[in-house]
Amino acid sequence: MMDIFLSCLFAFLVGGAFCVIAQLLLDLTRLSPAIILVLYVTTGVLLGALGLYTPLRELAGCGASVPLIGFGGNIAEGIREAVDKDGLLGVLSGGLTAASSGTAAALCFGYLTAIFFRARPKRL
Repeated sequence: MMDIFLSCLFAFLVGGAFCVIAQLLLDLTRLSPAIILVLYVTTGVLLGALGLYTPLRELAGCGASVPLIGFGGNIAEGIREAVDKDGLLGVLSGGLTAASSGTAAALCFGYLTAIFFRARPKRL
């Protein structure tokens, strides 16, 4: 029972820390949300390339694997596996293979959302 509690606690703390950092970047800098998203994915790729993402994911579970940093970490792991299997050509194919299910889901759900909901301009 304590393992489940600690697992949920670490997921909450790590995922919450990622959210706090993103909110601070939005509030305290002139960075756009798109740039912050790219920074998070790139950070995940760097953590994965340095071998730091896997221990973070084991500690925090979904708190580290669900956010965009997790997407970047999956890309880095896919590249590493493909390079081990296919050599240098794996650099080009590994990230795409590892990220294909998440990308396909995002495209499908985005399309369905666009069909069922009407966009409205923001009022300032």
